[in-house]
Amino acid sequence: MLRKISVGPYQANCYILGYDKTKQGLIIDPGDEVFRIVNEVTRLGLSIKYILITHGHIDHVGGVQELKKITKAPVLIHSLDEPGLGFRADKHLLDGQEIPLGNYVIKVIHTPGHSPGGVCFYASGAVFTGDTLFAGSVGRTDFPGGSHDQLISAVREKIFPLGDNIRVYPGHGPHSTIGRERISNPFFRS
Repeated sequence: MLRKISVGPYQANCYILGYDKTKQGLIIDPGDEVFRIVNEVTRLGLSIKYILITHGHIDHVGGVQELKKITKAPVLIHSLDEPGLGFRADKHLLDGQEIPLGNYVIKVIHTPGHSPGGVCFYASGAVFTGDTLFAGSVGRTDFPGGSHDQLISAVREKIFPLGDNIRVYPGHGPHSTIGRERISNPFFRS
């Protein structure tokens, strides 16, 4: 099961991913409005195993500490973006790392560019791209540690090869597919 909640003044997308059979779940980018997130987790009857962070910007990590206190779930972020948390993460994410959730495996893809430690999460048929790739756009690269060239390369070399039918769930705005972004996203037209 998958739920999207857009939270906070920047309407960052927080995702709740759950495995029906075991009722285990994880949360990606709880940026704000922890009460809404916890209400949805409770409604779905999930036990949260992980809090996964795509990158350390405040609109994606603003609710992490409060959510960790409530769920007792470990917080995982790439070491290069850990300073954005304001506290120590429980574990650091590594490129290629696999995170088990029921019968699913979530694969970590390091995609620097929007931030040095930016990552995407690839799960069965879907990729959660944070602020790396949006429907029709890409993340800003004018923040400290940002690099437009790195971002474009990361998407071309690590996200596009996942396959055109893979759904893209970005950190802001509507979802898309890799195929749609490869063809119509102005940042990737050759």
